[in-house]
Amino acid sequence: MSVVKSFSVGNGDMFYIKHNSDNFTIIDCNMGDTNKENIVSEIREAKKDKGMRRFISTHPDEDHLTGLKYLDEQIGLWNFYCVENEATKDESFDDFDYYCELREGDSHYYLYKNCKRKWMNQSDESDNDDHGSAGINCLWPDTNNDKFKEALDLAKEGKAFNNLSPIITYSLENGVRIMWMGDIEKDFIEEIKGEVDWPEIDILFAPHHGRDSGKVPSDVLKELKPSLIIIGEAPSKHINYYTGYNTITQNSAGDITFECEAGWVHIYISSESYNYDKSFLTDKRKKNDLYGNYIGSLETKEK
Repeated sequence: MSVVKSFSVGNGDMFYIKHNSDNFTIIDCNMGDTNKENIVSEIREAKKDKGMRRFISTHPDEDHLTGLKYLDEQIGLWNFYCVENEATKDESFDDFDYYCELREGDSHYYLYKNCKRKWMNQSDESDNDDHGSAGINCLWPDTNNDKFKEALDLAKEGKAFNNLSPIITYSLENGVRIMWMGDIEKDFIEEIKGEVDWPEIDILFAPHHGRDSGKVPSDVLKELKPSLIIIGEAPSKHINYYTGYNTITQNSAGDITFECEAGWVHIYISSESYNYDKSFLTDKRKKNDLYGNYIGSLETKEK
């Protein structure tokens, strides 16, 4: 069994994956004075029995980096993953400066299409390997792609950063497959969609917090066939609600926790008053006070 948590952090992103192996992964960071102690306390407890941990930064914008230095000071990130870049900021901030230190430090690893790394998506074949594989794969970027090179140039000039975002999946054997796309923009997806091998997935975290500017093109969605789309905490006037697909909107649901096992994902939210269409979920009568209010279970696809 594994656990995936999407924190409700306002206009930003922060996730963790408590793998069913000896791995623990955090994706992005957006913490302030009002929530950082509680979030760090939860992460510290969730990771306590995990020997291999990593932090994945999708791109260096403030709503994905705030609290990064504090997080590292409190729990120790160990391994820092991002795409290779030279992003600059005209108006820098402490956590961006810390990001720059980590991306060039001794414990960095650069993500790229189909990259292979021990314990991220490969097990060590030695007899004494206890870590196993985290089940994380990177579908993008292709570092030789001209459009991606343009995105790198814009970031280096301090002009734009969203399209640095990698496309990554987490897969549980005989269970869920989840996709993250950071803040990648819909026009950019249109330009590179033919260069990505789009797998069928169970859950998609909508890019750019669910904004229309990050709307996944309809032909890509037809390949992904997501059973559930999580719409982030963008202002409601900017959200695309992905009509025709099952969705949960984090603005209303609050924290969302996915308890993943073979064949099923059990879903919990922190809100007690969220109105939702649960016809696509099965009531497995689950209960876990640590995760909040159980709303139903999603049957995963056969892989």
